[in-house]
Amino acid sequence: MQTSSFPRVSVRRPGQHAFTLVELLLVLVILGTLAAIVLPKFSGTTERARRTQALTQIATFGTALDAFEVDVGHYPNGRSGLLDLIQQPRDALEWHGPYLKNETSIPKDPWGNDYLYECPGKHNPNSYDLTSMGPDGREGGDDDVSNWQQANPKR
Repeated sequence: MQTSSFPRVSVRRPGQHAFTLVELLLVLVILGTLAAIVLPKFSGTTERARRTQALTQIATFGTALDAFEVDVGHYPNGRSGLLDLIQQPRDALEWHGPYLKNETSIPKDPWGNDYLYECPGKHNPNSYDLTSMGPDGREGGDDDVSNWQQANPKR
């Protein structure tokens, strides 16, 4: 018995058929429709997560600023006052920092912008205002996240 060295070629039988172009297009339309329904639900999740992260960072700054105020007797002054949380200011003799653990610089907000710190605050005259400019990177607007908005949600 001799064996052939040629590969066997399968021949399509009349009962077998492949997918037609119409069937493939129908599957693609169904997948596209499902993606159009599902993807918007996930895209909003990212912005909500960033907003929550900004709120968490602002709360962390708030705790550190309150500890600074207890030790020194006042909140850090000026727009660059957050640096006083990791570097001892010249006039702060009772500074027991750094007040932000494991930080060598002030972290940026989730959108990569600097936090805006003002003391005394425009909205908290006896305290400070701390704001993330949000996704647009501009001060003022509906997308800003701040400590004073959390304390006064109707403003």
